[in-house]
Amino acid sequence: MPSSFPAPCVMGDKSIMLKKKHGTSDTPVQTNLRWGCDRDLADRICNFNRHGAEDYGYLFKTSFLNDSREGESNYLHEKGEGGEGSDAKQYEITFYDSNTGKPLFIAPRGGRSLDQFLKESIKHGWPSFRDEEVVWENVRCLPNGEAVSVDGTHLGHNLPDEKGSRYCINLVSVAGNPNDGSNVSM
Repeated sequence: MPSSFPAPCVMGDKSIMLKKKHGTSDTPVQTNLRWGCDRDLADRICNFNRHGAEDYGYLFKTSFLNDSREGESNYLHEKGEGGEGSDAKQYEITFYDSNTGKPLFIAPRGGRSLDQFLKESIKHGWPSFRDEEVVWENVRCLPNGEAVSVDGTHLGHNLPDEKGSRYCINLVSVAGNPNDGSNVSM
């Protein structure tokens, strides 16, 4: 693993993941996670884990894929019309820290469709985000590739491929509900 990743990736240091009140975070995960994610699993992955992950394909055991179909969910937010010559509506999903409720990822962005985002996530078995979809105000990468929130939530890992950085993220880590101050600035 490289000790740094190209911009716009924002690097953090290991102090982010030092022991706090509840593992690596000050708070346990929220009680009512989205998509029916298991709270105990989320708490272990988010707060008491540095290298492990939910099982490959965990997202298939939740309502995430069904809830992410265009127009069928209150998790989807309309972002406007499709590209030139298209009148199809485009949707995106905001993924929130399961501990703090801060926004961490907004997908799809960077020219990807919702279908492309879901296909890549299904292919890899975990939600897979690209640089343009990361809320860098709240996310950092550590030199070993670990992706974490600025509040100490273990998210997953940056596993670059031929398209660039790919953030392979545990669904249980980003299944939180927004907090009252969840304004997104990207």
